[in-house]
Amino acid sequence: MQIVEFGTGTLRFLEQLPTQPPQSGFLWIYLDREELEGQLPQLQQAAQVIGGSTLLDLHVKDLGNRAHPSHYDYTSIYDLVIFRRLATEQEVRVELGEEVAKDERPLATFGRVRTRAIGFVVFDRLLITVHPSGCQSARSFIQRYLGDVVQSEGLSATARSRLPSGPADLMLRMVNVMVDSYLELRRAMSAEMDDWQQGLLGPDGGAADWAALMTARNALHTLEDLCEEQNDAMQEWLDTQREQPSGSMTQAERDGLMARARDVVEHIQRVVHHVRRLESGAESAVQIHFSAQGHRTNEIMRTLTALTAIFLPLNLIAGVFGMNFNYLPFTKQPAGVFWVVGAMALVAVVLVLVFRRKRYLARTR
Repeated sequence: MQIVEFGTGTLRFLEQLPTQPPQSGFLWIYLDREELEGQLPQLQQAAQVIGGSTLLDLHVKDLGNRAHPSHYDYTSIYDLVIFRRLATEQEVRVELGEEVAKDERPLATFGRVRTRAIGFVVFDRLLITVHPSGCQSARSFIQRYLGDVVQSEGLSATARSRLPSGPADLMLRMVNVMVDSYLELRRAMSAEMDDWQQGLLGPDGGAADWAALMTARNALHTLEDLCEEQNDAMQEWLDTQREQPSGSMTQAERDGLMARARDVVEHIQRVVHHVRRLESGAESAVQIHFSAQGHRTNEIMRTLTALTAIFLPLNLIAGVFGMNFNYLPFTKQPAGVFWVVGAMALVAVVLVLVFRRKRYLARTR
């Protein structure tokens, strides 16, 4: 369990929990989900002393649930937010098995749509976050936004200006980073979907990887449901903040917090909109593929029908002169066969010209 204290322009790690709430700033406690049960007594003590209330047993179970969907709940003292971040490629490889973990080739984009739950407990002076095992989101957040090196004596002037104003602000910044990972994933998803669409609409569209396409559709459905849950959770949290604003924040801090929350919700809605557009594109590509296949079949049948129509009068002529009668025209003449063959060739040429003019034998790409 790591304890970080945010003061006025300072940030430092603590070895142990303080015995009273900080006079200014707030505390951030983050720990792995596997440590939650063992650290629960100490965590409950911190919630009571610094936050003013212990965590409900139901909320503790929610924090320890790996498969918990994105969710928002609240009490009169604190807010609970469960948000599912995008799993890293290494986490996906471990989940898929040892063979995939040893493979150095990059994973398919749609195969990476796997998530991990992160829990946030937001007090007025305390933020508790519960991460999956091996998650580097907390440390990477500090390195990305507060400087690469965190010293106990303080931060640089640039880092101080970027410090969060409170627990809710820090929670929103972390959630915003998680949502940005979904926004980055959509570019790769769009490029892969475009490649599949070109394969479906090409001349050899029958060789398209249908199993991969179905996997992509399932991944898009999963991602859409996930983003809708995230949007509902953040929208409910935003509505609660509007209806019951915290008394410990100034009006400027509250306005900044609301603006950041609306920005997070807008980012989530952009992901939902893009996922739905990809789903529509996949459905359209499949429909266009089958329409193109049907069109090719119709072209082939039209050509075969035209060829059959050309040879039909030739077969008729051959059938007439193949009758076993004693008296037939041209049968007793030496040049009769050439006259008949010439007439048959003339009929064939005339029919080909007529069919070409009517585009029954039009050249297709």
